Amino acid sequence: MASDEIEREHIAEEDPEAFIDADDVYEEVPDDGDIPMDDDDDDDEAADQVADLPINDEQIKNNSLQQFLNHNGSVFAVSCHPTEPLAASGGEDDLGYIWDITDGEVIVKLTGHTDSVSNTAFSADGEMIATGGMDGKFLTELQGPDEVMWLRWHPRGNVLLAGSNDSTVWLWQLPSGTTMQVFAGHTGPVQCGEFTPDGKRIVTACADGTLIYWDPRSPTPVFKLTPHDARFDMEGIISLAINPSSTLAVVGGTTGSVRVVSLSKGEVVSALSGHAEGESVEAVQFVDLSGTASGPGVVVTGGTDGKACIWDVSTMRLRATLEHQDAITNVMAHPSPKSHLVVTASADRTLRTWDARTGALIKEHTGHHGPVLGTSLGLQGSVVVSAGDDGVCLVFTTEVDE
Repeated sequence: MASDEIEREHIAEEDPEAFIDADDVYEEVPDDGDIPMDDDDDDDEAADQVADLPINDEQIKNNSLQQFLNHNGSVFAVSCHPTEPLAASGGEDDLGYIWDITDGEVIVKLTGHTDSVSNTAFSADGEMIATGGMDGKFLTELQGPDEVMWLRWHPRGNVLLAGSNDSTVWLWQLPSGTTMQVFAGHTGPVQCGEFTPDGKRIVTACADGTLIYWDPRSPTPVFKLTPHDARFDMEGIISLAINPSSTLAVVGGTTGSVRVVSLSKGEVVSALSGHAEGESVEAVQFVDLSGTASGPGVVVTGGTDGKACIWDVSTMRLRATLEHQDAITNVMAHPSPKSHLVVTASADRTLRTWDARTGALIKEHTGHHGPVLGTSLGLQGSVVVSAGDDGVCLVFTTEVDE
């Protein structure tokens, strides 16, 4: 994993690439001598040719605004800066990049990983970037787990949370790198986890079907739900989300099951049945349709059956079903004031923007030649950036261009 501090005062109009000053580098990683590819003429030729390449005798139209071609292999993760036109991507080539989404230019090349970079995340204030990979490394050498499954920053502070394949969950204070907690309570790889939106608690879930609710100040669980509870028997858990008021968690399982958990009571309050049996629920995302961040909320679950189900959690009823031609890999909710918009990504090589109020399709985003593996919304939700198994990152406008 990597943490690199980005000070905004060094971002100047006269030097658009000066995003990291030498004084801001927490730990220097030796350059491997690999010259950035953005000035290579071959890349320019590739950019000209990528728009409409035939795949399996099929013509794929590229309606993206910008593309990033520097990765050599699948791109597993991408995240956008909270305010600046920057994205951080990580891939199969053991590299991370920070790049400008307006022109595709490399700002920083992040070397130091010895295995695939599978996670990237900007802190809430955009001052730091963390990357995590299958080598368990941080560029800022944090003591940490064997393999990083996911990363989450605290919604307001410089505290980083990570889940591991060794069944542990780690919490650090940055930039000091101090380990605040190592949570041990799972018995399988910790496949998903989140801070509650109020920042006061943590929810994690693992491959053996256990969910744990934590107080960050204590290594002892507040409560734990396991498959021994027949209402919670989901086999493995692969995705979760927490509603804006921090009162409910929704978790998706490997067999198509979805459970709604009360965080105040520590119990299952409902089961949602909308996905095909045996198909895993890969993504869960709450949508704040009211814009008030209150009440149970509306949640979207996306599965390998190609369906995204929109649920009214107050009534536990299905509002609408959105469909792709292949597995859904990610679901994102647009921020206010257009919090009714939802973006889905799929192994069918497309992304789609929907109106969650009606289930209407707003726009289809095309250009990838393989499954879309990672996504992030940038510039207050006006653009969506995707990471593909084809080794390309693309930038799209979220809505139809006016």
